[in-house]
Amino acid sequence: MRATDAETPAASLNLIGAGHVGRVLGRLFAQHGAFALQQVLTRSVDSARQAVAFIGAGQVASAYDQLLPAAVHLLAVGDDQIVAASEALARAVPLRDSVVFHCSGALASDRLQAARDAGALVASVHPVRSFADPAAVAAQFAGTFCGVEGDAGALAMLTPALQAIGAQPVPINAAAKTVYHAAAVFASNYLVTVLDAALRAYQAAGIPEPVARQLAQPLASESMANVFRLGAAAALSGPIARGDMATVARQQQAVSQWDPDTGALYQSLVAPTTDLARRKQRK
Repeated sequence: MRATDAETPAASLNLIGAGHVGRVLGRLFAQHGAFALQQVLTRSVDSARQAVAFIGAGQVASAYDQLLPAAVHLLAVGDDQIVAASEALARAVPLRDSVVFHCSGALASDRLQAARDAGALVASVHPVRSFADPAAVAAQFAGTFCGVEGDAGALAMLTPALQAIGAQPVPINAAAKTVYHAAAVFASNYLVTVLDAALRAYQAAGIPEPVARQLAQPLASESMANVFRLGAAAALSGPIARGDMATVARQQQAVSQWDPDTGALYQSLVAPTTDLARRKQRK
């Protein structure tokens, strides 16, 4: 699939939707010769031109009926547009034996049923990272994990292309795609929420917010380092890990009196932390 192999030219790729994810993947696929970027279609001609400029390859298409047939179609659109984009693509372009894939972390490849009905092989590829700064991500993409699922034939084409741009494809269960996406929410978003509770609790004890962050940082950093080094059960410490449920009860009451919502958050974490402590004892 490498463009440097004169006997095996890179497969053609059409890019539909060119936000941050689409632009980064388009640039990387083109730069590494994984695919030959053919056309870029977005909501406006101006944004398509900007995407082509960022990517450094491809031609602007202003409508679905201007798209040429391609070996691969990437639908880098918002989750709420995936089904509609798949249907529009299937109406406009012959898809038999081509590959159509999207990049949603929350939705599975079954949202591309219209493309599959038209004869395409379908898949989803979810790069596990933030794309806030597309230029920086494109420059530092190597090593990025990508959750992949879909038709075997689609993955057979996409996997070497992803590896060519430095990605690490990880097969996931399509039926658990929403749970897979929730894992990232736990590891990122909800972790921030729990840390915010810790900072506010320190401040409730009279500690200024900047100092509260200094107090929490080593605890949080060391705990996370231990989780990734030893596993969650082995990393658990504190009153529940010691079986000191009297302290837990006092904390629960005190936190609830200070702030009922934070008290409810504390209470919701007691049962799963107790289960984690049991797993630690069994090891």
